[in-house]
Amino acid sequence: MDHFKKLKNQIQIPIALSISATAAVVIGGQLAIEALDISPLIGAAAVLVVVLILAILLSDFAAKKALIPVKTIWEAVLHIDPDHHTTAAPNLTSLKVGRELVTSIVLQVYQFASQENGKDLIEHRKQVIQAANIVSHMPLPLFVFNKSLIVTNASNSALEYTGVSSSDLFGKSLFDTLKLEFSDDHTLDAWVIACQENKVTDTAYWERVHVLSKENDSVIRQCDISAYYNRDNASGAEFIVTLFDRTARYSLEDDQLSFVSMAVHELRTPITMLRGYIEVIDEELKDKLDDEMKQFVVKMGIAAKNLSSFVSNILNVARIDHNQLSLHLIEKPWKETLSESITDAELRAKIRGKNIQLTIDENLPTVAVDQVSIYEVLNNLLENAIKYSGESKDIIVKSGLNKDGLVETTVQDFGAGIPTSVLPYLFEKFSRNHRTRASVSGTGLGLYLSKAIITAHGGQIWASSKEGEGSTFGFTLQPYTNMASELEGTQNKEITRNAHGWIKNHSLYRR
Repeated sequence: MDHFKKLKNQIQIPIALSISATAAVVIGGQLAIEALDISPLIGAAAVLVVVLILAILLSDFAAKKALIPVKTIWEAVLHIDPDHHTTAAPNLTSLKVGRELVTSIVLQVYQFASQENGKDLIEHRKQVIQAANIVSHMPLPLFVFNKSLIVTNASNSALEYTGVSSSDLFGKSLFDTLKLEFSDDHTLDAWVIACQENKVTDTAYWERVHVLSKENDSVIRQCDISAYYNRDNASGAEFIVTLFDRTARYSLEDDQLSFVSMAVHELRTPITMLRGYIEVIDEELKDKLDDEMKQFVVKMGIAAKNLSSFVSNILNVARIDHNQLSLHLIEKPWKETLSESITDAELRAKIRGKNIQLTIDENLPTVAVDQVSIYEVLNNLLENAIKYSGESKDIIVKSGLNKDGLVETTVQDFGAGIPTSVLPYLFEKFSRNHRTRASVSGTGLGLYLSKAIITAHGGQIWASSKEGEGSTFGFTLQPYTNMASELEGTQNKEITRNAHGWIKNHSLYRR
């Protein structure tokens, strides 16, 4: 039974009762006149008066019953009228007559009221269609998704880029379709979460992002990514992500690094032999050498050690890119470890006329470090300070406990400094200061490697600088007690960590 027919039946009942009651009064009056032998004229007048009174009462009752649905709809209309904003919304649940039909009509009224007027609605739809057409014809892979991370629009280039059909993309999470890998923990997913938690609008950019195959996680493309966020956007398009394909460029750089790493790997044996011969000359023949020759031997030793560090950096960066660099963290006194590294660097510093000043706070806790890799970090930072300190002679190294209970170490020089525009990119692969690139040798890999190693140690690394006044590089390490829990329940005596430069988008695993 439809709602209108049900309302009709509900109204017919009180009307039928009213007519029946009136007829009963007429019949009853007629019978009473005959039984009581009342004058027909008087009896008829009395019956007429009773019928009129009864008809008025019953018709009022029937009319009120019949008009309750109309009254409820009218109250709903007044409720949404700006000129009657004090009118309360009708209580639909209390209706006994026509509740289903009235509820349906009132909800339609509310729905129309919540929308723009017809003309504006048509114009709005037209604009949405035009925007969708513009997006679909964008020459770049572009994705639009809402606050639930569901893809609502995408360019044809995006469909081609991901190799999926529109039916497999639209209405699903972007991260179910596009598998991405980032060079650090600033991933697209982390940015999305940060935006939804405490941003109103924001933009972000990533370089050298891996696009992975859905089947085997192999790298199929490399790109840069630009993203835009606008909270509660009227169109529902809160996130817009654009991909810029850089596969050819980045693949060439990767091939170059692979070739270089293969070449330098062949240098390890002759460099080891060279360092061995230099040590033999220094130990066995130093008494037979004059001062000038002794200086030559010292300089050869330093050069061989620098070349060895260069080879290690190249090979370790290649391992990081393939997630193959494993660190084995053990408990070490930080004062002892740092002092040994400074002692090794002091010889190189003196050759260049530099003086390293070391200050270490007393009673520092032991730290969890990989002895070889942390030496590389210190060597990189000290070597940079020596190379970039210019005419300044002093290099200051300090180490102590910071406010967060971490062991913090800083290396400060007073040389050329670093331009503000270069600072954000210092820890990226091949990053070099363009103003000193010609005058100071280097690969641009030392800081990239240092960041990966420190991150694997559970610490952070940073840099601050002002042109003409020098630079300060610092990093933190976890006290051993903070990390010892990783060994609980095992027979291991060391903590194993992987230093890697690529992090998969977390959304792939938590949604």
